[in-house]
Amino acid sequence: METSDYPLSEVPKSERKGLLSTSILLLGFTFFTATMWAGGSLGKAFTFDELILVIVAGNLILGIYAAALAYIACKSGLNSVLMGRFCFGEVGSKLSDFILGFTQIGWYAWGTATVATVLVKTTGLPASLEIPLMIAFGMAFCLTAMVGYRGLDWLSRFAVPAMMLFIMISLYTGWVDIGGVNGLMAQTPTESLSWAAAMTMIIGTFVSGGTQATNWSRFAKTPKVAVMATLAAFFLGNGLMVITGAMGALIYQQADIVDVMIAQGFVVLAVLMLLLNIWTTQDNTIYNFAVAGCNLLRTDKRRLVTVIGAAIGTVLAVGGMYNLLIPFLILLGTFIPPIGGVIMADFWVNHKGRYPKLAEQTLPAFNWLGLGAYAIGSLAAYSSPMPPIVGVLVAAISYVILVKQPFTNTSLDPVES
Repeated sequence: METSDYPLSEVPKSERKGLLSTSILLLGFTFFTATMWAGGSLGKAFTFDELILVIVAGNLILGIYAAALAYIACKSGLNSVLMGRFCFGEVGSKLSDFILGFTQIGWYAWGTATVATVLVKTTGLPASLEIPLMIAFGMAFCLTAMVGYRGLDWLSRFAVPAMMLFIMISLYTGWVDIGGVNGLMAQTPTESLSWAAAMTMIIGTFVSGGTQATNWSRFAKTPKVAVMATLAAFFLGNGLMVITGAMGALIYQQADIVDVMIAQGFVVLAVLMLLLNIWTTQDNTIYNFAVAGCNLLRTDKRRLVTVIGAAIGTVLAVGGMYNLLIPFLILLGTFIPPIGGVIMADFWVNHKGRYPKLAEQTLPAFNWLGLGAYAIGSLAAYSSPMPPIVGVLVAAISYVILVKQPFTNTSLDPVES
């Protein structure tokens, strides 16, 4: 039976989910290897007490940002790309569709290549199997995403508790190896990193995910459920990933928990952790791409778009292009937060906290006020030492200022009917 997941419309009340379902799915999304790598960089640059403070502060800001969007998503039943139609226009919203979708397909290529190369290295398989494994995993990862929310939920209910157990075993082993609190406090930084750079690293690594987590928070039964589940994932879950990477770097000079677990002698658990960690992020990632793609193309064929996206990501992985894409994807982390800033300002200021039904609206082709605010926010973010925070705030404030100007009513071009 086709499961559309409402790619072009509001999620009806009858399809809303409870706290456990929403939380477990979002936690599976935030359990991400790249976040541990960011934590590894922090672990080498701060004393232990400073490390805890910067991790808490960075993830709290990320959690609040994602939770604010989650509240709007639940209230409206819309995800970020559909909200974009209101603040950027019918045609203008395709800009955010492209940015968000392309970012996700790049991460999908990275994850597909990573799981194949690490598996070959870990198990001693022949290097010639890397490409066949990339193809196999690239297409397999999209299976749960094709099912839709239910498929992602089913996998996360199994994978998240298992990964939590593996992480706790690894952290406890590391705690014993380093000598507890005294051993951790005795560690001295070996590298230098400013607080601004550290906060940007924590927020920037997963801010694109936070912007698109509305794909699932819109399924929450109530706004309270949406906010609580999102905070659990982006403050606690993402924070756990950062501190796990930091601890691995401090104790074993390895940020990735798979490498740490191998160093600890847990080879079988390491392989299971690798597969579960990557899969629960990959299926969410390609689901994000499919939702953005459906809005871009104005099609409800979500399953078809999912398969096409997985194929593109797999080709990029096999071609080695993912190595070139990562710096560009990190750069896009600067330009994604302003999208969320404009969405939040538009919802609260322009729509007074309640969107009208999307299907009943004749929206302008381009909302130049939203696009202008986004451009201002992106420029400010690009020029700032803390792009994610500055981008959101400047974009939101710019939109409010522009909306309040007397020329507002002449700034919108109506859609031709």
